[in-house]
Amino acid sequence: MENDSAISALSALAQATRLDVFRLLVRHEPNGMAAGDIARQLDVPQNTMSAHLGILARAGLVRSERRSRSIIYCADLDGLRALTLFLVKDCCAGNAELCAPLVAELAPCC
Repeated sequence: MENDSAISALSALAQATRLDVFRLLVRHEPNGMAAGDIARQLDVPQNTMSAHLGILARAGLVRSERRSRSIIYCADLDGLRALTLFLVKDCCAGNAELCAPLVAELAPCC
């Protein structure tokens, strides 16, 4: 991941509704959610939700696929992994003991 991609992803998440959307989609992996269901659950107008989902998609944090008449959105876990690895790539100057608490915190969720 390059700086520009990381900045785009972090900028997309630096807005309350988009952060809520992303966290909601992570909770609904691997099935994802329809755009209308996301909007209803977060009480956001559908046209506003479409704009938020577009920003997250361009930032590489969500992906979509058409299923019948619905567009289903999923968190792009590869994008999240790339962003996380970019942020900690030089963690602790290679001293694994210092990074151990971070790795331990991430492990139970996955």
